[in-house]
Formats: sequence, C-alpha cells, structure tokens
Amino acid sequence: MFANGRPYLAIPGPSVMPDRVLQAMHRPAPNIYTGDLHEVTMSCIPDLKAVARTDGHLAIYIGNGHAAWEAALTNVVGEGDRVLVPATGRFGHGWGEMAAGLGCEVEVLDFGQSSPVDPGRLEEALRADTDRRIKAVLAVHVDTSTGVKSDLAAMRAALDAAGHPALLMGDTIASLGCDVVEMDAWGVDVLVSACQKGLMTPPGLGFVWFNDRADAVRATRGRVSNYWDWVPRSRPDFYYQNFCGTAPTHHIYALRAALDMIGEEGLDAVHARHEALARALWAAVDAWGAQGAIRLNVADPAARSRAVTSIHAGGTDGDRLRDWCERQAGLVLGIGLGREPTSAWFRVGHMGHVNAPMLLGAIATMEAGLTALSIPHGTGAVEAATSALVS
Repeated sequence: MFANGRPYLAIPGPSVMPDRVLQAMHRPAPNIYTGDLHEVTMSCIPDLKAVARTDGHLAIYIGNGHAAWEAALTNVVGEGDRVLVPATGRFGHGWGEMAAGLGCEVEVLDFGQSSPVDPGRLEEALRADTDRRIKAVLAVHVDTSTGVKSDLAAMRAALDAAGHPALLMGDTIASLGCDVVEMDAWGVDVLVSACQKGLMTPPGLGFVWFNDRADAVRATRGRVSNYWDWVPRSRPDFYYQNFCGTAPTHHIYALRAALDMIGEEGLDAVHARHEALARALWAAVDAWGAQGAIRLNVADPAARSRAVTSIHAGGTDGDRLRDWCERQAGLVLGIGLGREPTSAWFRVGHMGHVNAPMLLGAIATMEAGLTALSIPHGTGAVEAATSALVS
C-alpha cells in the first residue's frame, strides 16, 4: 500500500547512490586515449589515498571486493604459502577461501559471529609459528555479514609483539568512508576496498593500497598475472596500464563525483555522521528489545560497525519483517547473512549517502512492520533514536 514512490535501499551495499553521482555518469563514452578521462582518473588517486589515510601506493581494478581480495593476494602470496585468517563472519572466511583457491595453506582463527578479533589469541598463534611459515594475516576490519568491527591497529601490535614478519592485510570493503580507517597509522601493509558502499559508486571498482614493505614482497614473487599485477597499475608508463586495458570510463566519473562530495563534507564530518546515525539505530533496537527477542548482534558498542548493523528478531521474524517492509512500505533491508537461522536475522545498512530523515524514516517503518506483524517489541524506538541524534 505504501510502497509506491521512491524506494529506500537500506541494504549493506550497494548503498544509496547520490543523484550527483548518477548524473556524473550520464554522458557519452569518452575518448579513452587522451584528454579529460586521463585527468579525472589521476585526480582520484590522491583523494582515494586520503580517504584511506595513506601515503602508500594504489592500484585500481575493474571488479568487486572479491576481485580486490584476489588482486591483493596474488601480488604477495602464492601456492604453498601459509596465511592466517582471524575471522568474525562470512567474509573473513571468504577471504581465506579465496587464498585456498590460489593454493595457499589457510589457518583460521574463528572468533565467532558476535565478537571482534582478540589480539591476544592472534599473538599466541603468531608466536606458535616458530618457523615463520605464515606470510600474511588476512583481517577483515568490518565483516558485512555480522557488523563486527575489529581493531587493525591492535593486530599490528600483536604482530610486532610476536616479532613476526608476516604482512598485515586489511579488508575495509564495508568500512571505508564510514568507520575511521587509518592505513598508515595502524601499520597495515595491504588494504583492500571497493566503491559500492561508503564511496557511493555503482559496484565495479576494487582498490588495493600497499606500502613499500608489501611492494618489496611483490618484487620477490617469480610470476604474477598481468591483469592482477599492481606494479604497472600503480606506476603506469601509459594510461591503459592503470586498468590493463580499457578504463571503466563511467565509473571513474561517478567516483570523482563521490570523492568530491566526501571532500566537501570533510572526512572527519563523514565519520561523525556515520557515528551518530549508527548510535541512533542502536538506541532504537535497544528500545525494541525491552520486550521480545529483538537484539543487536554485537553487545560492545566499540566492536560495532558504523556502516552496517545485524539485528536478531527471532524465529522467522527477520524474514517476515524484511518482506513486509519491502512489499508494504518500500524499505529494503538486508538479509540475515552470516547468522543461523538466517530467517531470524536482518541487517540495516547505514552507509554512504544517508542522513537523519532517511534513518529515522527507516526506523519508523520497521516499527510499523513490527506492529503490523505482531512481533513482540518495546515501544519508543523513534524517540530513542531522536534523542541519540541530538545528544
């Protein structure tokens, strides 16, 4: 009944795309050999480094986050190498599976689906690797499936305390442009992300930032696929080397517009907005949780993503609420990926181009759904969220 009008896509990526980003793509195909496209591409490089807060190198790939995973791995590890995966959800395990597909030996430290990586356990595992077979630690900053946020700086401290030479590789696909990311300050050697979440651009671009230490490891690799090799992409002699062929023309214009929006708002302000909106949603869920089964997946606020929140509704109520919200009200929520039974869970993406009216409207719509479906819940969620926004 109320779904007509513009739907609100509140899944954890692809995120809402600003009109300005969409309009930037509405143009004829550009000349890929000379001219404006080259200038626009080059202008994105320093801004992408600034968002990741790094002075390191950057390679851009035509692909999604999984492509960025493979690109990063291919440049620094290979068949027979061992990698350590501290997992907090489906995507931590997924990166490890990607490494296994490349012939790596994969050791998984599973921290469950509601808690961040424990640096102490990570240090123990690294100390136990006395022959230093582990070549890299594959750590997901925010696991999109669970909303768990782990401390990459603490993982670097664990590596240093163990005196271990492994590279620290960080996945910031869900967090970049939402949660604070500090590649250099945190001591991350390789950072991966993608364009369709905090960077507000249609899916299709993957990013790999890497420091000199990781680049030195790349130099020892006997052979790297021409397509995944980050050397020509990060230091091209000719424009086509940026992308190993034809550039992702319209994605570049979209990305330029998105980076302009981030720059105009200011990265610190972007982070503060995501912090405030996340806390407003958490306050609403706490209010609902006063009665019934509704609760946040992550108990500790410090370990919660500011980009995506996983919520337990119980039974099949996660699926029921999602279905009602989409069909009756035009609000699209994320599936309960990463927790079992998935039908009991749903996720809310509050990343990228999101503001207070959008989030408060989503909260009110979810409350309407809870009421319509007779799902037990406490009252006052909108009021709690409003108070959190202005506190």
